Amino acid sequence: MKIAVTYENGQIFQHFGHSDSFKIYETEGKNIVRAEVIGTDGAGHSALAAVLKDKGVDVLICGGIGNGAVTALSEAGIDVYSGADGEADAAVEAYLNGDLTSAGVNCDHHHDHEEGHGCGHCGSHEDEESGCGHCGSHEGESDCGSGCGGCGGGCGTFTPSFEGPNVGKKVKVHYKGTLNDGTQFDSSYDRGEPLEFTCGAGMMIQGFDKAVATMNVGDVIDVHLMPEEAYGEADPRAFITLPISELPGAEELKVDDKVYLQNMYGQPFPARVAALTDTEITFDANHEMAGKELNFRIELVEVL
Repeated sequence: MKIAVTYENGQIFQHFGHSDSFKIYETEGKNIVRAEVIGTDGAGHSALAAVLKDKGVDVLICGGIGNGAVTALSEAGIDVYSGADGEADAAVEAYLNGDLTSAGVNCDHHHDHEEGHGCGHCGSHEDEESGCGHCGSHEGESDCGSGCGGCGGGCGTFTPSFEGPNVGKKVKVHYKGTLNDGTQFDSSYDRGEPLEFTCGAGMMIQGFDKAVATMNVGDVIDVHLMPEEAYGEADPRAFITLPISELPGAEELKVDDKVYLQNMYGQPFPARVAALTDTEITFDANHEMAGKELNFRIELVEVL
């Protein structure tokens, strides 16, 4: 097994997306047999997941981490243990001894959009990894059940507001998500593999997480979620209007194009072009499912 830790001077670096290096531990059983420190070369969130996947990493230990990064790591087959601090070596030993718990999604800086979008360039590109420092097109997000289920936008340990036998356990589920008009927006069945997450850790939207908490393996249930149990209502503060003159390349965009902007921390976040005039462009940084009622058919495949 290989374990990666966000790393700086022997300590766990607290911001995954800004980590300049990782310490990667190769382990056998409960023993560390080899370790090395690697640089990230300024890679962004999605690129960091690719870096770790290329190194064969199975587990990431970090401090603060957002939903987009957790999703990218999950898709790369990497388990995330967030909310850790102190010495990197000690955290790895705690993990190997079964004493390390995860805070789930524990950082969400979308409330900082207005303070510092920091979009240094605007243009069409295909690679989501170049989202840092750019405003460019992207293809949308998979795993629409994923999301911060109640961290409230702060950094800290997530405590679920519900109970159930599956809370705190890793589970695998298949699901299909539809809108009220029957339109399918996501399906793990179509991807050919179930979604794995820690129930009650804040990795999923609240209504989805809460439903899984009391299921038995083999159960198939249908749930209807109001916005407050899903992605919330659309926030008018998440609409960002900027002069086109400040964004070279913005004139090539059109309404409904999806792009990445950059907040004051240098972290990329997705947005949609909501409106255009000759001089200004308005972005909507709300989640694409904000304000919508969602329906899920959920099948609990396995409790690990």
